[in-house]
Amino acid sequence: MTFASRISRRGLAYAAAGLALTLGLGVTDAAEAQTKLKFTLDWAFQGPTSAFLLAEQKGYYKAEGIDITIDAGQGSAGALQRVATGAYEMGYADINALIEYNVKNPDAQVKAVMMGYDAPPFGVYALKSSGIKTPKDLAGKKLGAPVFDASFKLFPAFAAKIGIDKSTVTHINLQPPLREPSLKNGSVDFISGHYFSSILDLEKIGVKEDEIVSFAYSDYGMDFYGNAVIASPKFIKENPAAIKGVVKATIKAWQEIAANPELGIKATKTRDGLTDEALEMKRLKLSLERNVLTKYVKENGFGGVDMARLQRSSDAVAQAVGLPRAPKAEELFDDSFLPPKAERMMP
Repeated sequence: MTFASRISRRGLAYAAAGLALTLGLGVTDAAEAQTKLKFTLDWAFQGPTSAFLLAEQKGYYKAEGIDITIDAGQGSAGALQRVATGAYEMGYADINALIEYNVKNPDAQVKAVMMGYDAPPFGVYALKSSGIKTPKDLAGKKLGAPVFDASFKLFPAFAAKIGIDKSTVTHINLQPPLREPSLKNGSVDFISGHYFSSILDLEKIGVKEDEIVSFAYSDYGMDFYGNAVIASPKFIKENPAAIKGVVKATIKAWQEIAANPELGIKATKTRDGLTDEALEMKRLKLSLERNVLTKYVKENGFGGVDMARLQRSSDAVAQAVGLPRAPKAEELFDDSFLPPKAERMMP
């Protein structure tokens, strides 16, 4: 080997080493660029929240520079508390829970940044055998519900709407696994919960659909919104780009699930191997039909709100629960993190 060839080979080796070092630094920089984010759901891993799992599993969050951890929750109130305290940067919770919280915490307001349920899934449910036929029949009865249940939190507003005194209703605090069984065995007269949860969970324990009396809040003039993606004030201030990334990735997953719900069920099954696929498919389709793919969403895109409608909801909730004021819609929802309308249209 000539001296010149040895020099040439040595130069190539140095160049290769330099390139490898450069690429290595690039990989390290990319990894460091990922924003770590803890995200809490409002409930268990189920069909209606499968978009978050799908976006994680398909790498949509990662593509937006987000290293996300998604945990199950124990109700909207709990999810809000997790985000409000900073234990989680973002979450999924009932936007109506923000109303009371933001009034009581004006200097640390949590905000919603993307609407999930344009129509609310709230309601109360009884069995025909109880003799309850109309909403007014709920007066003087026993209501079984977890204290953190969103439908229970809004029951005072529902009671006011249907014209009964909420104080005549006795609340029995139940852990979620005991809610539907307690209704079946007669320990309580009616229960509260999301439609796509309570109805299907009753059927799961042997209650036939035609035996259930259902009062959906939306059928009685309560034009509320439901669950939304929320963010802590600190994270909103310090990481607006990450919030935009979460919203963009989540909307992309919702669009895919709306076109093919099976994708959502597979994502849920991947996260929780004990998932009852048939039950969750039914739950997901109910939520899509009743809560997600509304006329407003079809015309205006997924994720946004009508601020006038949100203000009416805030006014109604504040009055029903006795708050000193109703928060402005702008205190509850920030639409600046949403993609353009054209990118939010559902299939």
